[in-house]
Amino acid sequence: MHDRPTVDELLRGVELLLDEQLVPSLDGARKYNARVAANVIRIVRRELQLSESQLAAEWRGLDMVLGQQPRPETASATVQALRTRNEELSERIRAGDADEGRFRDLVFAHVRDTVHAKLEVSDPGWLVGPA
Repeated sequence: MHDRPTVDELLRGVELLLDEQLVPSLDGARKYNARVAANVIRIVRRELQLSESQLAAEWRGLDMVLGQQPRPETASATVQALRTRNEELSERIRAGDADEGRFRDLVFAHVRDTVHAKLEVSDPGWLVGPA
């Protein structure tokens, strides 16, 4: 385990450099690219902060929809197992299992929660609505 600066502190430093020093001093495409880079850093920071809880929530959601399965012990194994479980869910949706009834309701709730979690990382501004 590393001490300080933490990964988040390092990323925050680059984010501030881009936002406060580079973006104001640039024009045109370079300014745009610096803004994009700063936004990428913000997305990575949010993903690092939220990934563990979001993986657990997605697993629980799929347990509700597809039935309980033991969750793998590591994050990387969980990510792979989630891909497999999501493929199973997709196959069931394509087969028409989610066209009506309780399974449909469970799928809609799970998809809503999953999209919400993705927006928390990629663009949390969409969750608060227009200013």
